[in-house]
Amino acid sequence: MSSREQVLARIRTALADVPRESEAAPDPAAVPRGYRTTHTGEDPAAIRELLAENLADYRAIVHRVGDESEVAGAVGRLLAERGSKTVAVPDGLPADWLAEVAAGTERLAEGPELTARRLDSVDSVVTGCAVAIAETGTIVLDAAEGQGRRRLTLVPDHHICVIRPGQIVASVPQALPRLDPRRPQTWISGPSATSDIELDRVEGVHGPRTLEVVLIDD
Repeated sequence: MSSREQVLARIRTALADVPRESEAAPDPAAVPRGYRTTHTGEDPAAIRELLAENLADYRAIVHRVGDESEVAGAVGRLLAERGSKTVAVPDGLPADWLAEVAAGTERLAEGPELTARRLDSVDSVVTGCAVAIAETGTIVLDAAEGQGRRRLTLVPDHHICVIRPGQIVASVPQALPRLDPRRPQTWISGPSATSDIELDRVEGVHGPRTLEVVLIDD
């Protein structure tokens, strides 16, 4: 018996109890989902602290601001400290967030002219996010307004991401219902990194080497 015949025979054996007269697939068995959706509790401040801790554990640089009015100052300072001369700006990014960017810094609006090659020469990108997950220290972008296409955040070497309080959840089960599976999603846990067989960490392999998070507390 050939390998193909063996595989087909096993499939026939596995399907032996499926009625032959039915062309439709049997109804899927119900899966109990009564498990806990979080191990963190419901306190927003505790969830926010856990997010900051886990982001830092993944080597993201976390900056705390009191409210959204302080975002512009933080973003302007971070771009200046890095010496960024060009910054990519996704459609729908709140204009106030860039209000204190240093004069002379070139703002590159999202568009077809921002090819991967052009983005490779851009110093920084500033975005928001769709949701941030405290228990895993993960930020999810879904290409909605203020987040841009995936290449916008994967090519420049420096990514500043602003997180609002209402975008923070405790766990992955709490995050998934907020996301549209039809949208392209980018899940970020710290700067892009990989390790070889000797566990030597190399950052910036598939995305930015530096991820800075501006976390709004209130």
